[in-house]
Amino acid sequence: MKKLLTALALFALPILASAQIENPVKWSFSAKKVNANTYEVHAIATIEAGWHLYAQEAGEGPVPTSFKFTKNPLATLDGKVTETGKLHKAFDKNFNSELKYYENTVDFVQKVTIKGKAATKVKGSVEFMVCDDHQCLPPKELEFAVNVGGK
Repeated sequence: MKKLLTALALFALPILASAQIENPVKWSFSAKKVNANTYEVHAIATIEAGWHLYAQEAGEGPVPTSFKFTKNPLATLDGKVTETGKLHKAFDKNFNSELKYYENTVDFVQKVTIKGKAATKVKGSVEFMVCDDHQCLPPKELEFAVNVGGK
């Protein structure tokens, strides 16, 4: 009987451990046409209550949100990624630094110019880190692809 219970416990542990994985940020990616050849690529982060996502210029300590874009001969990045949302600034005793972060939602926007009228994709990845009042989750990297151009 003890062997049976031990075996059941060992099989249940991975299931219970996977249930502990938290993912307090949901991402959505889209493109908005600005004019004939210019688009805005939007990466919108929706953050669960009690958590915060660090800005691109977060301060000393946490991993800031950052974007990498795959080179595309049909698309040129215009400027840097901008942030739209309510930026919070607070001293964090854990990192011993003033930090910049977002709660609830933030929209990261990259302007892109398309060469010609061909449809293409803007591909890349976002690396980000989230914390609450008690813990920080390890940084995550998420790949994305957004359709731009065409008719």
